[in-house]
Amino acid sequence: MDPKTLASYDSAAAAYAHDWHAQPPPADMHALIKCFFKAGATADIGCGSGRDVAWLAGQGFPAVGYDPSDGLLAQARARYPALNFECAALPELAGISDDSFDNVLCETVIMHLAHADIVPSVRRLMAILNADGILYLSWRVTKDSDQRDAAGRLYAAFERDLVLRALAPDTILLNEEVISASSGKAIHRVIARKR
Repeated sequence: MDPKTLASYDSAAAAYAHDWHAQPPPADMHALIKCFFKAGATADIGCGSGRDVAWLAGQGFPAVGYDPSDGLLAQARARYPALNFECAALPELAGISDDSFDNVLCETVIMHLAHADIVPSVRRLMAILNADGILYLSWRVTKDSDQRDAAGRLYAAFERDLVLRALAPDTILLNEEVISASSGKAIHRVIARKR
């Protein structure tokens, strides 16, 4: 992850966690997960303070949350002590073996990566899936050029085709741009099945 972005999440982890947990549940994402995810082991890559890991576990998807931010992992572990949270960062996802999960959720994470890390990250997300596994991948859409918010977090500007090319030859099941119900920002989301 971009170092300034990671530092921002670490330094204000409690505030970010409070904000995320105060937002309305992402009902549209939940509906898509219920429609496309398979029964089986699930990874939430970039799990933050663990809200989605808890929801996944409650829906019968045995889930592990991974995040590079020690601060956010501490928030997740405090909120959900019975769930499993580990430290791992894109693009390497060190410590996660290939062919480990039936489903991978990566919700609004890859826009925090340097351009050179986006394609390797997408490919690594697919690599940790079992055959026929399902990836739900989304990112905030930034037009024209990279931006940083007031907290220093990077929002990389890149074309969706960069992601779609990285997913070839996997099967694209969904490819759409929508307005996030929780943030009000444009996001792009792709659901893909590993071949």
